[in-house]
Amino acid sequence: MGDDETARHPTGVTAGSARGVLVTLALAQFVMVLDQAVMNVSISQLVEDFDTEVTTIQAVITLYSLVMAALMITGGKCGDLWGRKRAFRLGLVVYACGSALTAASWTVGTLALGWSILEGIGAALVMPALAALVAGNFTGKARAGAYAVLGGVGGAGIAVGPILGGWVTTNLTWRLVFVGEVVLVAVILVLARSLEDAPVERRPQLDLVGALLSASGLTLIVLGALQSGTWGWVQPRNAPVEPFGFAPTLFVIAAGGALLYAFTRWQHRRARTGRDPLVRLERLRIPALRSGLVMFLAQNTVLLGLFFILPLYLQIVQGYDAFETGLRMLPVSVTMLATSLLGARLAGRAGPRRVVRVGLVVILASCAGLLSVLEPQIDTTAFLVTMGVLGVGMGLIVSQLGNVVQSSVGEDGRSEAGGLQNTALQLGAALGTALIGAVVVGALASSFLAQVQDNPAVSDATQAQVGIQLEAGVSFVSEPQARAAVTAAGLPPAEGDALVAAYADAQLAALKGGVLLAAGIALLSFAGTSHLPGAGRDESDGAAPAGDGPAPAVA
Repeated sequence: MGDDETARHPTGVTAGSARGVLVTLALAQFVMVLDQAVMNVSISQLVEDFDTEVTTIQAVITLYSLVMAALMITGGKCGDLWGRKRAFRLGLVVYACGSALTAASWTVGTLALGWSILEGIGAALVMPALAALVAGNFTGKARAGAYAVLGGVGGAGIAVGPILGGWVTTNLTWRLVFVGEVVLVAVILVLARSLEDAPVERRPQLDLVGALLSASGLTLIVLGALQSGTWGWVQPRNAPVEPFGFAPTLFVIAAGGALLYAFTRWQHRRARTGRDPLVRLERLRIPALRSGLVMFLAQNTVLLGLFFILPLYLQIVQGYDAFETGLRMLPVSVTMLATSLLGARLAGRAGPRRVVRVGLVVILASCAGLLSVLEPQIDTTAFLVTMGVLGVGMGLIVSQLGNVVQSSVGEDGRSEAGGLQNTALQLGAALGTALIGAVVVGALASSFLAQVQDNPAVSDATQAQVGIQLEAGVSFVSEPQARAAVTAAGLPPAEGDALVAAYADAQLAALKGGVLLAAGIALLSFAGTSHLPGAGRDESDGAAPAGDGPAPAVA
């Protein structure tokens, strides 16, 4: 059956073909999220290979998530325009081209083009279509189970990435991961022939102005968060401009907010004049949809923020290589996948709201554990247990949200809901890396300067020089690199030892500050759970009525 032919009704899918469909979509989900974890665990090697700094690689990682976040809604609309299966396959081809360029990249620029931009564009086409294809190929409890599996596989991809990428990076080269992705995409494209897709009955208009406004607004907000560690929030540090004597950070974020406001006004105007908006904003009045999106945003902000912090601790502070780092983060993968599968069963008894809230409590417990284990001498057993606890909390959350979001809209809203869902996910990933990363870098600078100024072993001249250097920026380096720097500066041994010790203490304080911020975000996100479905409500097929109006509120 060709792409344009009418697909069989989902209930006509046999058990055998359903397994094949789930394998195909799960493989695609795994590939889409693998990169972020691979890059995080390979930060040190990327810095060395491209002769750059941690903050530069942080920007490349953030750009990948940002491109996806900015284009997800547009990608979902393309699925409505071309057909979800066709958008899924086209996105895979673009993604494979980006992976091939990433594997061959020779500068940071080509790395960003292949990984951040081309792969980001490909994923923006694949992921909304993937979410909608699940809804089109499964019904009832099978749909809820499929979303739980994909949530678990997505989380496992984020967590397996460190050990897979770590082993390849340590023993071979990180580039082989991207070669492997090209091969996996080819396999998925062959398997994708079994996917069923509803025919395109009406081709919507593509709102290019809305796409530009939403992408620009999101970009400026994330850019401001990313650069806050360098520019400062209010008091300017190493800023390119100083409007009214302040750091440009809040001005950039405010400009992004203004563009998003203009986007909402433009969407309402298109809807009033009978033209297709990029997003039917009235859907956000659906309480379950709104809560699901908020929780996707919060969950990925916390997860990707921690996955930026932890490799820094393991590699820079503890001196582990990429493979050793991956091994110590493996428990997240195991417990997240296992718990996500269990969570699908728990939803029918306890309800998504209670399961998600329990997950948040478990995440807060894991953050408390991290604050106790991020020490100069790592307690490996305690660290592994804490990673396992983190995976349990994340698994409980991801097992619920995909089905809640897709079941809150009708068939005509599947692609749009998928675009919103993945926008929330990738915006969370971008903010997690950018905001928490920026807070960590900013805290490193302020803590280091404070410790140097309070240390009587450091001369006034050296204190002044440290302050000047910090104005130009600061980065995470290992203790041997820090010691080599003070030796090269010709400082007396006692003064050099004091500076190295102060820097090491500042690193740990900064990392713990990042964990505290992640815990704060998790705590605040409890407010977003209020409209998730409670116990006794079957949301597996409880979609909103087809059309533009909001669904009834779900208590």
